[in-house]
Amino acid sequence: MNEHRIIAEAVSKRYLHRRKGGVRAWGANPKRVSPWALSEVSFTVGPGEMLGVVGANGAGKSTLLRLLGGVGRPSKGRVATHGRVGALLDLGGGFLGDLSGRENAMLAGVVAGLLRQEMRERMDEIIAFAELEDFVDEPVRTYSTGMMMRLAFSVAVHTDPEILLVDEFLSVGDLAFQAKCHARIKAMRERGCAIVMVSHGMDEVRRSCDRALWLKHGKVAAFGGAEVVAGLYETEMREETLRRTPSKGPLRATGGIALIPRENRFGSFEMEIEAVALLPGDRIRSGGAFAVKLDYHARQLVRNPAFVVSITREDGSVCLDTNTQLGRVEVSDCLGKGSIRFEIDRLDLGAGLYFVDVGVFEAEWRHAYDYHWHVYPFTVDGATEHKGLLAPPVRWQAEA
Repeated sequence: MNEHRIIAEAVSKRYLHRRKGGVRAWGANPKRVSPWALSEVSFTVGPGEMLGVVGANGAGKSTLLRLLGGVGRPSKGRVATHGRVGALLDLGGGFLGDLSGRENAMLAGVVAGLLRQEMRERMDEIIAFAELEDFVDEPVRTYSTGMMMRLAFSVAVHTDPEILLVDEFLSVGDLAFQAKCHARIKAMRERGCAIVMVSHGMDEVRRSCDRALWLKHGKVAAFGGAEVVAGLYETEMREETLRRTPSKGPLRATGGIALIPRENRFGSFEMEIEAVALLPGDRIRSGGAFAVKLDYHARQLVRNPAFVVSITREDGSVCLDTNTQLGRVEVSDCLGKGSIRFEIDRLDLGAGLYFVDVGVFEAEWRHAYDYHWHVYPFTVDGATEHKGLLAPPVRWQAEA
């Protein structure tokens, strides 16, 4: 019986700071102690279980993941992992730019504990899974962020980890690649792999996780079933957004589309999305390119906002939910007017009616500046041989 598991017992972490002159102390002021990055966090993840860790930026999620991965030690409490750990603390962040994708994959696999011969035997499968056959011998400094993330994920899941620690792995690639990631994660769990996933996507937490841990200012705000914890977290963000939403919020036409009803628009409106364009239009062919262009206006200085684009069905089910932070896109401080564009090379959705939901959020995800829900419809025309949500390229091959 597999006994791969992760144990955190009253884990607390406080970082040492340096005073000027290089003297180490708790905090810059010797009379003040540094705040706790984590405080009394406890949980267990057993074989085949998946725990989602949620919370605003700065809540302690990354600190927890690093401690579980053996990067640093708790100031108090205990961390124990039973099994080979595969840690994706920063997808692609450890790659060396001048080495090729193949060389980086080999290096990452050896660091993970595999022999060079084992990596050579798995290399073709790793490259094929990452869909990088045409680029694997090019230096990774020429890769896009998405290509590096796909390669890092592929290496991680092909090194037979018994414990997987990962930050937002299911934001990797297009819809078809994400479906492939889900299938691989499901297979790993069936083999007894224990998984901890840090995520900003509550629908992803509901879909993938057994339980969830909500961290708030380093402390456990809620811990339990994924559906319940995700709902509590969303409720707090929604209530804060509604509290900040003026009773008579802005109502204007956007990008040639009808006026947005106030009940479909929420936010504090220090920063507004003034126009939304769907490109090439509100009707596309399945597998075609798709883009969303947002024009915004910040009436006061807004620091590092996060832009969100979601694609949902009529019944509210989420097909895609991504944002600039997940995409590792640096959004600088905003003041005045500007625009941002989100592009998908292939939108492999089945035929049907969908909505694009857009928003711009405060950098720590405490509330929305402006969020438009179910305002921008579009239609996907699909091939008759496909049924269901996804319609990726497929082929049939009969063998006698």
